[in-house]
This record gives sequence, structure tokens and C-alpha cells, in this order.
Amino acid sequence: MAALTDTSSSPEAVEPPSPPSRLVATRSVVADRGFQFLSLGCGLLVLVILALIAISSTGKALPAFRSEGFNFLFSKNWNPGDNQFGGLAFIYGTLVSSAIAIVVGVPISLGIALVLTEVAPRRIRTPIIYVMDLLAAVPSVVFGLWGLEVLAPKLNHRYGQVNDVLRHVPVLNTLFGGGQHEGTSFFTAGLILALMIIPIVSSLSRSVFATVPAAQKEAALALGATRWEMIRGAVLPYGRSGVVGAVMLGLGRAMGETIAVALLIGSNAEITGHLFRSGDSMAGVIANQFNEATGTFQSALIGLGVVLFAITIVVNLGARAVLNRSERRTGTAL
Repeated sequence: MAALTDTSSSPEAVEPPSPPSRLVATRSVVADRGFQFLSLGCGLLVLVILALIAISSTGKALPAFRSEGFNFLFSKNWNPGDNQFGGLAFIYGTLVSSAIAIVVGVPISLGIALVLTEVAPRRIRTPIIYVMDLLAAVPSVVFGLWGLEVLAPKLNHRYGQVNDVLRHVPVLNTLFGGGQHEGTSFFTAGLILALMIIPIVSSLSRSVFATVPAAQKEAALALGATRWEMIRGAVLPYGRSGVVGAVMLGLGRAMGETIAVALLIGSNAEITGHLFRSGDSMAGVIANQFNEATGTFQSALIGLGVVLFAITIVVNLGARAVLNRSERRTGTAL
């Protein structure tokens, strides 16, 4: 009995946690809860700021909305002298120039990102990354001036050659062979926007592709896949969400760009299928006309900003819905 008593009272027996250990655990729980509430507060603050922007902008745009009604969205008649404000031509120009930027810029961006993560050696990869970072830091007015003074005059001649070649080709003659062409046009603005979003989309896509587990790529190669099959089957599906986010960020940059588009799109409120003709965009007309606007005219320009804000939100929500549907089909939904 004495031996049993001595064993149970030995220093190796389990003792309850001391008060300092309990204090450390309590502090850890408090820190975790504090960080959780702080993160939630920051997220809600973003939503509150967006709501305040939407409410204040819509309030200032109400005179134009009440004056024009649905004509503000579905009429192309923009005549401030007669208090007629139809923004359809500007909405059309914004969507067309942004679509050109996405069609041209996204494949190039994804190609750059894949080359940097899967193909290029380190001695080549680092200089390319530096160049992309420098392009992202160039102000938009520099792109606009370069496009206006250097690119547009050269493209005007090229547009004429494309016109001659595609004039009698069905479908393509509607887009590129209309017989008229200008250096400042939808297509020129779209090309400059593509050049501006390439650094953003490629940088974000590269970061996403770099997170693909090496074991996943090595497994595909071990099964006999070629490098392209490995990229298509292991890298691209894994980074789908990040790539969609990068593309949406690039699209938002393209839709909201002001100075470069105002210089290169032509400032002509026209709806046409010929991409080599001049047009206008919502951001461009706001930049060009806001200083001289008063009263309902100013409200109409603010209304264009509200419409641009709404279109951006709708496009992002649509992209998110498509991505969620794709993830549910593949069984990778979060």
C-alpha cells in the first residue's frame, strides 16, 4: 500500500493546468475572436462604402433619370442643347471596347503566365516579370498619348488594307470591311486597353498557377501526359477560380478606363458594327464633358457613371455564377 501511495504521488503524475496556462489559452481565444470580428468589420465596411457610393450617385442622377426615363438606357440621342440624354451609344462603346480588350488581352496574358510558371528558365523569367511590373505602373495617359500619336496613324493605313481584303467576306465585312476606317476607333481603343490589362491579368494568373501543387503536375507527367496535357488537365482546372478573378479585374479596369479611351475611341456617339469606326464610351464622355456640364446635363453624366457601376457589378455576379456552376459540375465547389 505504501508503494502504491508513493507511485500515485510521484512528480510524473498528470497535474491540472496551472493558472498561467489557462490565462494564455484565454488570451489566444480573445485574440482569435478579435481578429474574426475585425475581418468581418472590414468586409462589411467595403459593402457599406459601395452602398453609399451607389446611393449618393443615384441621388444626384435622379433628375436625368426622371427626365428621360427608359430612354436614358435605350436611346442613342445625346443632345445636351435640347436636354436630350440617351446613353445607349456610350454603353455600346464601353462594352465593345472592353470586349475587344478581353478577347485580345486575356489569351496573351494566360500565355505569358503559363510560360513564366511552366516553361521559362529563371534567368529569362525574372526580366519578363520586371517588364510586366513596369508596364503595370505606366500611367494610362501615357498609353493614350502613345496610342494617339504613334499607333493610331499607323493603324489607319492597316485598317484600309484589312477593309480591302475583307470587304466581300460574309460576317467579317460587317466587323472589319465597312469601307470606312479611322485611326481613332473602337478597335484602337480596345487594343490599348488590352495592352493595359495584360500586366494585371498575367501577374495574377501567374500567382495562381504558381500555387498548383508540384505533386499534381508530376503525377500527370508520370502518367504519360505531355506538357500541354499536364497544363490542360492539372494546372488550368486548379487555377480556374483565380483566372476568372484576374479576368474580371482586367475587365473592370477596361470598362472604367477614362483618359486613354477618351483620346483613342473618337468621341463620336454612334452605334455601328464596324470596329474600325469611331465611337464613344461612358467613361470617355464623362471625362470630356463633365467640366462644362450643369443641371440636368451634369445629372445625366453622373447617371452614366451609375450605369457603368451597375454593369460592372452585374458582370462580376454573372461570372461568379458561371464559375460556381462549373465547379458544381466538376465537384470542386467550396
